[in-house]
Amino acid sequence: MLYIFMLGYDVDFGHMEAVSLISAPKYPEKQVGYIVTSSLLNENHDFLRLAINTVRNDIIGRNETFQCLALTMVGNIGGREFAESLAPDVQKLLISSSCRPLVRKKAALCLLRLFRKNPDVVNVDGWSDRMAQLLDERDLGVLTSSMSLLVALVSNNHEAYWSCLPKCVKTLERLARNQDIPQEYTYYGIPSPWLQVKTMRALQYFPTVEDPNTRRSLFEVLQRILMGTDVVKNVNKNNASHAVLFEALALVMHLDAENEMMSQCVALLGKFIAVREPNIRYLGLENMTRMLMVTDVHDIIKRHQAQIITSLKDPDISIRRRALDLLYGMCDVSNAKDIVEELLQYLSTADFAMREELSLKAAILAEKFAPDLSWYVDVILQLIDKAGDFVSDDIWFRVVQFVTNNEDLQPYAAAKAREYLDKPAIHETMVKVSAYLLGEYSHLLARRPGCSPKEIFSAIHEKLPTVSTTTIPILLSTYAKILMHTQPPDPELQKHVWAIFSKYESCIDVEIQQRAIEYFALSSKGAALMDILAEMPKFPERQSALIKKAEVAEVDTAEQSAIKLRAQQHMTNALVVTDQHSLNGTPQSVGQLSLVKIPSISGDEHTSADQELSQANGTLATVDPQPPSADLLGDLLGPLAIEGLPGAAVLSEPNAVSGLEGVPIPADDAAAIVPVEKDTNSVQPIGNINERFYALCLKDSGVLYEDPNIQIGIKAEWRTQHGRLVLFLGNKNTFPLLSVQALILPPVHLKIELSLVPETIPPRAQVQCPLEVMNLHPSRDVAVLDFSYKCGTSMANVKLRLPAVLNKFLQPITVSAEEFFPKWRSLSGPPLKLQEVVRGVRSLSLIDMANIFTSFQLTVCQGLDPNPNNLIASTTFYSETIRPMLCLIRIETDPTDRTQLRITVASGDPTLTFELMEFIKEQLVGFPTAPRPPAPPAAPVAQPTNPAALTDPGDLLAGLL
Repeated sequence: MLYIFMLGYDVDFGHMEAVSLISAPKYPEKQVGYIVTSSLLNENHDFLRLAINTVRNDIIGRNETFQCLALTMVGNIGGREFAESLAPDVQKLLISSSCRPLVRKKAALCLLRLFRKNPDVVNVDGWSDRMAQLLDERDLGVLTSSMSLLVALVSNNHEAYWSCLPKCVKTLERLARNQDIPQEYTYYGIPSPWLQVKTMRALQYFPTVEDPNTRRSLFEVLQRILMGTDVVKNVNKNNASHAVLFEALALVMHLDAENEMMSQCVALLGKFIAVREPNIRYLGLENMTRMLMVTDVHDIIKRHQAQIITSLKDPDISIRRRALDLLYGMCDVSNAKDIVEELLQYLSTADFAMREELSLKAAILAEKFAPDLSWYVDVILQLIDKAGDFVSDDIWFRVVQFVTNNEDLQPYAAAKAREYLDKPAIHETMVKVSAYLLGEYSHLLARRPGCSPKEIFSAIHEKLPTVSTTTIPILLSTYAKILMHTQPPDPELQKHVWAIFSKYESCIDVEIQQRAIEYFALSSKGAALMDILAEMPKFPERQSALIKKAEVAEVDTAEQSAIKLRAQQHMTNALVVTDQHSLNGTPQSVGQLSLVKIPSISGDEHTSADQELSQANGTLATVDPQPPSADLLGDLLGPLAIEGLPGAAVLSEPNAVSGLEGVPIPADDAAAIVPVEKDTNSVQPIGNINERFYALCLKDSGVLYEDPNIQIGIKAEWRTQHGRLVLFLGNKNTFPLLSVQALILPPVHLKIELSLVPETIPPRAQVQCPLEVMNLHPSRDVAVLDFSYKCGTSMANVKLRLPAVLNKFLQPITVSAEEFFPKWRSLSGPPLKLQEVVRGVRSLSLIDMANIFTSFQLTVCQGLDPNPNNLIASTTFYSETIRPMLCLIRIETDPTDRTQLRITVASGDPTLTFELMEFIKEQLVGFPTAPRPPAPPAAPVAQPTNPAALTDPGDLLAGLL
């Protein structure tokens, strides 16, 4: 049975036999029954209920072998029913003095597994004293198992187990002095290293050791471990001794030991990072990085700086990463210059996998500990020169802010930028920062050789053919600035710059085109140009985004990585669009927005460096801001380029919101918008929700829902069976929306993942929530967005259908006659080919009908049907569970009665054929504007009322189809 199960076949036929063997009186049968049951059945299997009584009888029986078999199976399977039924019996075995150590050891491990699945099986009040008694056990096997149980218990609630702390210290003393330790528990001369590690791990869950005698005894044991550990040639002994040592180091840091012991720990780690064995070097660097969390050891760690820098060039990338983390953590004002210079030197030869992290950390250290600002500018420019591809925009944005805010630094920065431009090949980021600095401050270099306006313009213009379209707007701004600073004007330079502006006036990129047109017009204004393109004012003083990253940086250990991962599961990765208020004391228009990442949303306003630089690079002051329109969110959404987001259209007729099964629900239904708290002012939607939904079935962006407080927009991208939607939640009010919740109710055929939605949407802000969709199999059911928010004293709730419909997973395909006819003949009859006469359809011309098919990703194949009153269409359906499936459709119309037609749909999957048939019928009958009953199932073949009208005797294709 196990072999058949391993091959992937069903073995349900043997489950009862396996469970029955557990009740057998002899050991061989019982052993087989327990092994097979624990291997084949999980904790939720119904057959396990049949075995609970038998397992309990074995546990409370006198046969130790049967007890061990039962405890092993219970521990392997676990489950709530086993825990509730058997946990008291397992606890009795563990504390029983009459049981052999083998049984008690298995009982401790079994109870541990049950506790991990169901923590309430252990009663804290009555178990703490018994746990302390178990730590007095002389048998090391039982003691080790009990210590594993204690680690789990204290990690959940250490307050209840204070009485165990002195017992743990005594256990460590016993092991450290090798008192009464059997030979079989001594591993390469180390007394039970596993028990030592578990005991020290348990002690780390207690915040402090208050008793002075206990604390002194514990530090004596730790001192003995630190003094007695060294690197030897035997790998197994090294592994065991270092496991104990590093756990002891973690305990020393946890207890905040005296400086002398801390110094001893650092000295010991200094030996480890100098050995040849790479694993030991790695562990030494990692633990030394952990030691940095204790502030008093920085000076001691600095003594090993040379050896750490040597590790930065180790062949093993893991060691190089740990060395980089350690250098970053140990850097301060006294050694920043040396460390940053080492990082810059190493940057040229570093792996590509490390360059981004390396450049970011070098930039953070240069800014945080710069002895003077000119050195900081030198470092960042070297950084961009050596690793431009790996330098984020935040880094060069910060340089611009520093230079703009410090007048003494401006001539130096401009001169350095001029030097880099002389290089034959520089990175595009260097072109950006050099162009910006020279555009603003090149006039300060007028008397230096090679720094005339014409020479600077030529140096910058040489780089224009090599840059992308994102850099060209910065260069155009620089040209305008140079022209503005050239007084009196140089006719030749002016003519050359005007020619460039004229060239880009017809550029397809709207940003470049607008700048070129406006700069060309402004440059003819003469003195007015100097006022409009005046030097950038100082940026507001604030903390750098890079420094913020430095403050939240943590040591990359396995434990802390797990903590960060758990924390990220409770954070949102939504983008918030907030109002951009005054940069320099001047209020700006509502349309200017900034995108910021928010782990937790607050009402604070943020200004991104990118926004400021777009201002710095020549954002033009044209006309006075217009007063806000009636559709505030329309202005708010404007810069995001969401197609089809109209302004607010206030309609008075009652509207419908969508239901769970795709059937609309009237707006006056209590399930549509339900205020949680009774309030006379009910929130009514703006516009027809059904019309918005059906419009989004045809296009990929638009408004899904709108009311006086909020507007929900959608932008989608579809590729085969995958879809990515973004929900835009826009607050139209001047006060925040609270208690925001969004829940997706997906049908069974869609797999949908929605990023967490923040509980608060700031005033006049917009939240973007990504939504991943996977189509599993064909279906017309729709997903529903259950959305609610609190506005004032009322709670609004609305259920909205999401336009993840069948046609989104279709891709049009053109089929030739050679491909169509063999496929059509091979799909003969139901359920792969369905035919139905449909009456009551909208009266449409063939051209209009073909346009409807095209909008739903169906390709109308011209010339395949000789009857001009018929249409043939084809498409490909994509899903996760079936291969890409070709679908063929034939529509036969009656020229004398456009309200009836015959539809034939064929595909290689019966479900797909039926769903596509129903889908096409819905579209041709017309979009529903009121509740309607579900469509009846399609008949295999339906006879028309007027067969002659639908089957023309002259239809040459009728016989083939």
